Amino acid sequence: MDFQWLKTFIVAAETLNFRKASEKLMLSQPSVTVHIRLLEEQLGTKLFDRQNNRVTLSDAGKFFYLEAVRLTKDADASVSRMHAFSQGYRRNWTIAISPLMAETILPYLLRTFMEHHPEVELSIRIEESEMIEQLVDNGDVHLGISALDATFKNIESILIYKDPILFIIPTDPYDEESGPPIDVSEELQKNYLFTHHHPVYWDDLLFTLNKRIPGIRTMKVTQAHIAKRFIQEGLGISFLPHSIVRRELIEGRLMQPHFDLFELPTVSTYILVKKKGELEEEFINQISNYYFG
Repeated sequence: MDFQWLKTFIVAAETLNFRKASEKLMLSQPSVTVHIRLLEEQLGTKLFDRQNNRVTLSDAGKFFYLEAVRLTKDADASVSRMHAFSQGYRRNWTIAISPLMAETILPYLLRTFMEHHPEVELSIRIEESEMIEQLVDNGDVHLGISALDATFKNIESILIYKDPILFIIPTDPYDEESGPPIDVSEELQKNYLFTHHHPVYWDDLLFTLNKRIPGIRTMKVTQAHIAKRFIQEGLGISFLPHSIVRRELIEGRLMQPHFDLFELPTVSTYILVKKKGELEEEFINQISNYYFG
C-alpha cells in the first residue's frame, strides 16, 4: 500500500472535495482521483460515494479513515525515530515540569543530564501542575516535577524541597541604611497585588490578607515569571517563592521588606513517578542534590 495514497485519502476524507484536496496536497486533481481509485482497488471496496457531483465517505471509508490516520502516524513516528537514531540517540525520555519550576531549576538539570546522557533524546513538556500527575499516570511522560503532591495511589511522590513565600516589591532609590522603613500595609493598600501564579497558597493567603487589610486591589497573573517582571517594572507587588526571586534579590533588582502581619506559608515541590528505571533513579538523585537555598 503506497504511503502517498493514504495521505491523499486522509485529506480527501477531511475536505470531501477532490479539488481542495489537490490544492492542499499540491497535486493535480487527476492524481488525487488516481490515488483514491488505486487505494479502493487494493482494499476491494469503495471509500467514497459520488452523487450529483458531491462526494461523501462510504461506511467503509468512515471505517478506513481511522485506520489510515493510525497508519500514517505510526509511519511518521518511525521516521522520527530513525532520524533520532541517525543523530546518535538511542532512547527517548520525556519529563513534564510546571512553568514555575522550568524557570528556576530546569536549565541546570538539563545541562547536567544531557552531558551525562548524550545517547538520550530528551523531551520537555511544560505543563501546569494540575495536569502533570495524569500525564505520569497515562505514561505520556516518564517523570513529572510538580508543585502539587500526588493523589493517585500508583504514583510515587518524592518531596524535593520546601520553598518559603516572600513578600516582593519593586526596588526604591534608597540603600538599606539610609532608606525609610517600609510599611507593608501601606504597600498592599497602594499597589496592585499580582495573584494566582501558584496552584497552592493563593486562596488562603488572600483570605488572611483581606481580613487584615480590606480593599486590596488584585490582578490575576497566572505565570510567576510574568508577575516577577511586572514587579521589576514597578507595576505592582506580590508574594513569590524564594527560588524564583533569589537571583533578583541578590542582584538588587527586587526588594523583600520585612513582612510582620502574619506568618507566610511555605510551598513544596515534588517529583512524581510511576515506574522508576535507571534514568528515573539517576534524575531523582541529581535533583535531590541540587541546592535550592
